[in-house]
Amino acid sequence: MGSAAHIGIVGVSAEGAALCYRTLCVEGAELLGRHAHPEVSMHTYPLAEYMRSIDAGRWDEAGRLMLRSAAKLSGAGAEILICPDNTVHQALDLVRDESPARWLHIAEEVASVCAARDFARVGVLGTRYLMEGPVYPTKLQACGVEHLIPPPEDRERVNAVIFDELVYGRFEPGARRYFQKVIERLRGRGCDAVVLGCTEIPLLIGEADSSLPVLDSTRLLARAALREATRARGA
Repeated sequence: MGSAAHIGIVGVSAEGAALCYRTLCVEGAELLGRHAHPEVSMHTYPLAEYMRSIDAGRWDEAGRLMLRSAAKLSGAGAEILICPDNTVHQALDLVRDESPARWLHIAEEVASVCAARDFARVGVLGTRYLMEGPVYPTKLQACGVEHLIPPPEDRERVNAVIFDELVYGRFEPGARRYFQKVIERLRGRGCDAVVLGCTEIPLLIGEADSSLPVLDSTRLLARAALREATRARGA
């Protein structure tokens, strides 16, 4: 149906999934014309189900949840799958080959943009699992980009703000000021950009709030999906 491929969103946290969906619809019109965007379907299990597996270190179980969502979306006609949640991509890396439809990987898209913009060293912000995990190091290294993460005390506070505030739609001025300080410290360590690697962070921090260029993982993923969806049908 239509002039673009059907995009399926595997949601995990509500705010990030909503931002991704809105970006697909708003920016889709810029590509396809007034009121137009690719067909979009979304399925999400409760964040609590993912967190039970992630907190226990059972990433394979989180991956199975993603595949179950993928099956539902593929059954609804989705041809391209995306997940606007950075952390759970550690699980996706375990099961991607079993997917019923093609996935775009959020860290691969961000890393590609880093390389295209000639960023040599980027700071990565996100949940503690994301900052301390393998998702971004492997993808950035493949593109020749170094990465840094904040020190332990900052990682703990960033993680707390994400889980106690951002995923509930709370975007407080105090949190914004704190993230600005964390970004400034990354700049002082030689970073030339910062990855907003929790898909809610772009709702708190924008380009104007940051002393470094920002890489908005949520919108970059949505734009990649739009690119692939329109390319697939020659739109």
